[in-house]
Amino acid sequence: MNYQFDWHLVMSGEYAQWLREGFVTTLEISAVSIVLAIFLGTVIAVFRLSKVKPLEWISMAYTEFFRNTPLLVQIFFWYFGSEAVLPTSVNEWLYAQDFEFWAGVISLTVYSSAFVAEEIRSGIFSIPKTQLEASRAAGLSFLQSMGYVILPQAFRIIIPPLISQCLNIIKNSSLVMTIGVAELTYMARQIESYTFHGFEAFTISTCLYIMISLVVSVCMNVYDKKVLRSMHY
Repeated sequence: MNYQFDWHLVMSGEYAQWLREGFVTTLEISAVSIVLAIFLGTVIAVFRLSKVKPLEWISMAYTEFFRNTPLLVQIFFWYFGSEAVLPTSVNEWLYAQDFEFWAGVISLTVYSSAFVAEEIRSGIFSIPKTQLEASRAAGLSFLQSMGYVILPQAFRIIIPPLISQCLNIIKNSSLVMTIGVAELTYMARQIESYTFHGFEAFTISTCLYIMISLVVSVCMNVYDKKVLRSMHY
């Protein structure tokens, strides 16, 4: 009850700079992870629907494994175990860059892409099979049919769940603070440790997360209305 609020302390000087840096890092890791997760999820979904059995089995194992293991475990796995599973050249590149950042990106990407793949697969299933058959009869290959005919329609259908997955990536990015990525939650925690004004720090960070989520939702809805629906009609 004797707590003294001090918003000026958190919103000015060095601590405000920490929040700005954390905000930028959150934007960066979220944006990269979203793009990679959508790309990888699309590939996995197409593999799952192909008639090539090894690709189908690999994609099925991929989605089941990453959807049914906790994200925090996967973050620690890629942070501590990347040397065991990634090629030496890739590990050298990661260490030459910001290793913690890219370990977080890999974790968010592989985890989220499994969910994205299932959303895309459900969108593809909603497209009548006759469209795929007609495109194949017109001389398109399986990949061309998917890229030019099926996937554009599927993405239009799955915009709402895809928005949810993008927002989940943004929110889940807060977990990479556990491996030392100086994103928004990490910086808010640092401010709390230095000032003991955790309420102010985490209130500001919460508002910033809400702002990011709202901007993403608006952008995705605008893209849906202006681009995908115009392509459909």
